[in-house]
Amino acid sequence: MRNLKTRIEPVRTHSDARGSLFEPVNDQQLAATRNVHVVLTAPNGVRGNHRHLVGTEISVVSGPALVRLKEDGEIIDIEVPAGENWRFTVPPGVTHAYRNPGPGTMILIGFNSELHSAAAPDQVREEIL
Repeated sequence: MRNLKTRIEPVRTHSDARGSLFEPVNDQQLAATRNVHVVLTAPNGVRGNHRHLVGTEISVVSGPALVRLKEDGEIIDIEVPAGENWRFTVPPGVTHAYRNPGPGTMILIGFNSELHSAAAPDQVREEIL
């Protein structure tokens, strides 16, 4: 895979019989955050399908998930395996979308460097998934 603008990394996760625990962002990433949202997506559902004009978005997704990015006109698909948590740091201008291949609910936690404004959203819709 070519050198991407988007940073992709697994999130260190502790798992045991009770479930799993992870910290989605570090202290510096948290300090740069002006918006946090949690997204629960049903099987075969798709979220995202947009790019931000100004904000950098950090998304942490619990697999299984299909993540599609569009950078510089190129489509890149990344499969997050079941039971793993991956962090995507998506810079402005990169279109991103997330599909839940099932069978359960997909969890996505989003952090953005910009405040959410319904009147003037920092996003442009672009359906890529």
